[in-house]
Amino acid sequence: MDDYEHLDLGHIDFASVDGTTERLALLSLEEAHDLLRLLVAVAQDGGELSEEAGRLAREIAARIPSVN
Repeated sequence: MDDYEHLDLGHIDFASVDGTTERLALLSLEEAHDLLRLLVAVAQDGGELSEEAGRLAREIAARIPSVN
């Protein structure tokens, strides 16, 4: 949803990772849908994190195929 094409990854400081650290694997489609359902539930709750959860839910929903 956001336009990230303007970012130059060569000029972003990433956290250093030592050689013994293993990066997390990408989420499976099922895990992404589980996360999306959780974020939607938090967004609908109306609590202090609902706005951020709604934003993240929209971002994830735009990037994964639908369940059907």
